[in-house]
Amino acid sequence: MAKSALDKKAEDVVILDMQELPPMTDYFVICTANNNLHQRAVRDEIIARTKEAGIKLRHREDGEGSRWVLLDYGDVVVHIFQQAEREFYALERLWGDAPKLAVSP
Repeated sequence: MAKSALDKKAEDVVILDMQELPPMTDYFVICTANNNLHQRAVRDEIIARTKEAGIKLRHREDGEGSRWVLLDYGDVVVHIFQQAEREFYALERLWGDAPKLAVSP
C-alpha cells in the first residue's frame, strides 16, 4: 500500500507499527497528496492494487472534496491527507509511541 502511494508520487509516506498499542489495527500507512486530483489518484492506485492482490477493503471514507481519505483493510488502515489536514490531525504525533517503519521507493 505504501509502495502504491509512492508510485503515484504521494509525499511523506510513513508506516506506523500499531501492533503493541490498543487494539485497532496492525499498521497505519500515512501519506500526503498535493490536491484532490492527486489524492484520488493515490486512492485509486491503492484500491486497484489491493483488489488485484485479493485484499478486501472493509471500509472507505472519502466524500466529494474530502481532504482526508481513509481506507480500512482491517490489519492496515491507509490515511491519505492533504497537507493542511495532515498537519492539523498530526497522527504521527498522536500515535507517537508507535514505531515508524522504513519506507523506500
